[in-house]
Amino acid sequence: MKLGAFSVSLNVKDLKTSKEFYEKLGFEAFGGSMDHNYLIMKNGNALIGLFQGMFENNILTFNPGWDENANALGQFDDIRKIQQDLKEKGISLQTEADETTTGPASFVLSDPDGNTILVDQHL
Repeated sequence: MKLGAFSVSLNVKDLKTSKEFYEKLGFEAFGGSMDHNYLIMKNGNALIGLFQGMFENNILTFNPGWDENANALGQFDDIRKIQQDLKEKGISLQTEADETTTGPASFVLSDPDGNTILVDQHL
């Protein structure tokens, strides 16, 4: 199962303060916008999403079809296939991708400790 690029999406109280903190750790803004209350920060292959006021808890995020530079991968496991595999393994999903569609979609699940995992395909 190929889940694609991995990042941690953090719920931050103050986007500007968090941006400045992660810049001190060597991260640079890679995507997003201060005006839209989120930034994607990158340091080498490490990705951190900073989100102000968008969700309650931190989220582990996977992007099928993308590498860590948001480049499209030539071959990848479609999100609907990943979803079907997880359901066949008995994993419960909180939200599901519409399996009658193609292209961008997402689903959400939680690990045994309640950590939220977002699988979000943009292609």
